Amino acid sequence: MPIVEIHLLEGRTDEQKKALLAAVTAAVHDSIGAPLETIQVLAREFSPKDYMSAGVLVADRIKQKQG
Repeated sequence: MPIVEIHLLEGRTDEQKKALLAAVTAAVHDSIGAPLETIQVLAREFSPKDYMSAGVLVADRIKQKQG
């Protein structure tokens, strides 16, 4: 039973998330032949305030780009 977990910053629409999950499901099915009913894909969203990359909080990086 393949289980795929995806971590994303908040802000995508429900339609975008549904399309992503469907595409990942199809990719797993096509690449390893797992039956669709066994494939589980989970998307976890988090705030830019909860994520740091290269020592910079993503929320701060977003503010810098906007400002």
